[in-house]
Amino acid sequence: MVVMMKGILIVLLVFLLGNVILLYLLAPRLSGRRRVHPFFGVKWAHRGLHDIKKGIPENSIPAFQAAIEAGYGIELDVHLTKDGKLVVFHDDDFRRICGEKGKVEETDYARMRTYRLSRTGEKIPLLSEVLRLVDGKVPLLIEVKLPSADTEVCRRLDEELQGYRGKYMVQSFNSLVLRWMKKHRNEIPRGQLSENLTRKPDTTHYALRFCVKYLLSNCMCRPDFISYKWADRKNPGFLVNKKLFHAPVAAWTLHGEKDLRAAKRSFDMYIFELNDVGGKNPRL
Repeated sequence: MVVMMKGILIVLLVFLLGNVILLYLLAPRLSGRRRVHPFFGVKWAHRGLHDIKKGIPENSIPAFQAAIEAGYGIELDVHLTKDGKLVVFHDDDFRRICGEKGKVEETDYARMRTYRLSRTGEKIPLLSEVLRLVDGKVPLLIEVKLPSADTEVCRRLDEELQGYRGKYMVQSFNSLVLRWMKKHRNEIPRGQLSENLTRKPDTTHYALRFCVKYLLSNCMCRPDFISYKWADRKNPGFLVNKKLFHAPVAAWTLHGEKDLRAAKRSFDMYIFELNDVGGKNPRL
């Protein structure tokens, strides 16, 4: 009986220790809710308020101007070019949007400037151009693209934002970005982007993607908020952050009025696309 009781006690201790370690890995920054609270309720226009039917491509100056005029926050993406320029562009390469070959990080901005967005006359904007346009009129949600382990893009972004007086937050799928922000710009609200990153069995860097998918990488960057894909919102790591730690949460990308209404009941911030709500402003 004594041996059995000792065995049960050991199992319980191992179970408790395992859960403590798990919670340590999953925990966001506990002061994050206070830091992100000023952004609660913001509706972020995903890559600007773009509408290609009207000749307004994603991540373009007209898309950002339209978002400003509608009073929406702006979600945008930032890459670092080969010659050290910060450009606003989503994909890692130009094929889908520009119909050109090459990767953003391997291309000089002078060449990139000759490309056009989605067969319109619009060019790939510099972040500095977008900052001048927005000028604090609406908040910004800046997604940092980091396809490698080189965090030079973080340093350049920090330099670019030093003189900016508008409200903004930073988010990324790559936890190295958030770790850099934690170390060098801890006062800026930072968010972990995630989704079902291991959906495909042949996924590269499977272990890293697994950790980000379940938010186990939170231990290295302690994000202030979690930005999770709406369709994958039942992820257990996300639910622990949301329900146990009460981390601020943003839903992306919302499609249609039904999603928008549902997200308002359980999320704090909403990233949407105008094209998906029939060309009408979402009612939240």
